[in-house]
Amino acid sequence: MKADERREQILHTAIDLFSLKGFSGTTTKEIARAAGVSEAIIFRHFAKKSDIYSAILDDKARHDGMKFPWEDDAELLDAIHRKDDAKVFYRLAINALNKQQSDVGFLRLLMYSALEEHELAERFFSEFVARVYGFIGGYIEERQRDGVMREMDARIAVRAFLGMLIHHSLNVILWDKRKALLNITNKEAAENFAQILLRGIKA
Repeated sequence: MKADERREQILHTAIDLFSLKGFSGTTTKEIARAAGVSEAIIFRHFAKKSDIYSAILDDKARHDGMKFPWEDDAELLDAIHRKDDAKVFYRLAINALNKQQSDVGFLRLLMYSALEEHELAERFFSEFVARVYGFIGGYIEERQRDGVMREMDARIAVRAFLGMLIHHSLNVILWDKRKALLNITNKEAAENFAQILLRGIKA
């Protein structure tokens, strides 16, 4: 296996283990055993265990796992240009729900890193979440200037919107896997969450 392929294999193995046991509960020896390599190979690619955590985030960014929807979603960009608020928030919602639920291991890893107060959680917040707040908040502020949305702190609206999305995904992934409480598709969830937000902030 080439060096870069081996590095990718180690990272994917580490994600699986970190998402199950957290950073503190996972040893490099366990990562090596699960990846089928020696611990020395782990340290050939990563000087210390914390470097693996940091590399996971960098790897996600490189492989589109953290690409922002406004970077490649033509429907969203068109809706923003036309100021079609319902379509804008629907596209943001469906992108978020699909991404959250397609990479359960990474979502669990982020939750562990936050609970352990690891640097990875802070990096994810500053490099990804803060930019999401800035983009969606900026759109809301623009629509406030247009007189379409009522005056309020746009960040409150963003938090309410993202809160609906992450809570729904956590139910689907962790607490209500059989959808006993609410059995709807991501499309239905995205449409309804967008409408709930807009009915709350429209002027």
